[in-house]
Amino acid sequence: MKETNKESKPGYLVSTLDNRCPRCRTGRIFSSSNPYDLKNTVKMHKECPVCGQPTEIEVGFYYGTGYVSYAVTTAFSVFTLIAWWVLIGFSTEDNRFFWWLGLNSVLMILMQPLFMRLSRSLWLSWFVRYDPNWRVNKLEKLERVIEDQMER
Repeated sequence: MKETNKESKPGYLVSTLDNRCPRCRTGRIFSSSNPYDLKNTVKMHKECPVCGQPTEIEVGFYYGTGYVSYAVTTAFSVFTLIAWWVLIGFSTEDNRFFWWLGLNSVLMILMQPLFMRLSRSLWLSWFVRYDPNWRVNKLEKLERVIEDQMER
């Protein structure tokens, strides 16, 4: 009989989409679980509540998420364009393309808080490696953190 006590490794994709800490993949990195709580959409814990991984590795760490957000929203637009083309189609005789453009714009505005959170979660996961033994392994002191410049 197989042992079921062993913890399974949380998946990268699921934990990233669920905005979990990339080191332990269990703690939530955002203060509010509701992305449409607009006052707290991008408000993050200073560190993971489960493993203590800092969420801001250095000053200005999240400036790069603009590029990630651009890629995510472009991929979303391409996906909706292909879905529209397959399901409804395009024609030169009517305004179907402009209907897609309008619908895509509305969807992107409505989903912007989700895209912003996903961008931050992806960005952090590219710089923090998953540690299956995070309970045993101590967190290393981050070399690029300058305490005087944090929280400005």
